[in-house]
Amino acid sequence: MLGARCLFRALRSCSSAPCPRHRPSSKLSVRDALGSQNTSRERVKVQAWIRSIRSQKEVLFLHVNDGSSLESLQVVADSSFDSRELTFGSSVEVQGQLVKSLSKKQNVELKAEKIEVIGNCDAKAFPIKYKERHPLEFLRQYPHLRCRTNVLGSILRIRSEATAAIHSFFKDRGFVHIHTPVITSNDCEGAGELFQVEPSSKTKIPKENFFNVPAFLTVSGQLHLEVMSGAFTQVFTFGPTFRAENSQSRRHLAEFYMVEAEISFVENLQDLMQVMEDLFKATTMTVLSNCPEDVELCHKFIAPGHKIRTYAKKQLFNVAAVDLLVPVVGELFGGSLREERYHVLEQRLARSGLTEAYQWYLDLRRFGSVPHGGFGMGFERYLQCILGVDNIKDVIPFPRFTHSCLL
Repeated sequence: MLGARCLFRALRSCSSAPCPRHRPSSKLSVRDALGSQNTSRERVKVQAWIRSIRSQKEVLFLHVNDGSSLESLQVVADSSFDSRELTFGSSVEVQGQLVKSLSKKQNVELKAEKIEVIGNCDAKAFPIKYKERHPLEFLRQYPHLRCRTNVLGSILRIRSEATAAIHSFFKDRGFVHIHTPVITSNDCEGAGELFQVEPSSKTKIPKENFFNVPAFLTVSGQLHLEVMSGAFTQVFTFGPTFRAENSQSRRHLAEFYMVEAEISFVENLQDLMQVMEDLFKATTMTVLSNCPEDVELCHKFIAPGHKIRTYAKKQLFNVAAVDLLVPVVGELFGGSLREERYHVLEQRLARSGLTEAYQWYLDLRRFGSVPHGGFGMGFERYLQCILGVDNIKDVIPFPRFTHSCLL
């Protein structure tokens, strides 16, 4: 406790340290500059990349963007600043004054006093061309450069906003975030499409596993969440999962992200479905509210006239289960009430010869078991659903699929 108090006092003293009287130009993101209400010739500094350049007899116009917004900031400079180094794609630091713009297209612009080229860009050799709308298929060839386009920038900002919204949804409802392992000895899905984990070096003893048991990249965090649901009534995880599927379809990846939740004391499938529905609605509303321009760009140029439609399908077999299906994408959510009856699980594991390997799972039913259920949502498929993106490879920064692991 004493250590925590000392740390708090140290942080508070740092935050209240006096500022120097003569402050340099304040650094602003493009987004903050565009939203600035103070245009009383405040001196600012913006670091960004040139998206367009137009030179007139006495005036030079630049549009710069740093990824913080879809809209770029217009920089107005004297023609003496013109240089061969000022090209599409080059990185610059611009210092000057924020002033009210005379153009109806933007509220403010940056009147440059100093322009410094940080990194040159050969526009002729640069695969991404100014004013050219490249197809998403073309951009997949350049995973190291495609994030610099408007469309991928919008998708990745939406992805970031949706990630934050999902975490906020669960936090606001009292869920505990669990970091489930990436390396596991379990095959949750039972599909056998696993990536086995082994050391790259030959330091291990022949025919002996590094972990003493076969280990794999996880296909789901469900079983680990079921463990945690014996101590916490509401838990969730959000992380990468892996499937060794030999598929290059528009709906499959070898590495993708899953949102998974487990809830204790749940006996009604309808209660589980309500959480699934609330998660979808809350996340989507946040994205639409915070990223309207980015969503509009996707709907305008990728999926004109796109509308979000969903429908649920209940399945009643040995346990109650439900899938949330969406057009084009297919299954978006999958959830079920878990089998909590000890003798039923014991018989099934015995028939499959898995009793020893999953004795820990039986222990969960022996010691204070409760009815519980959970669900999983494919994050990339969710983005496909709300944005109308046809191919799942275009909603993840670095897609991994069979015969392709670029970077």
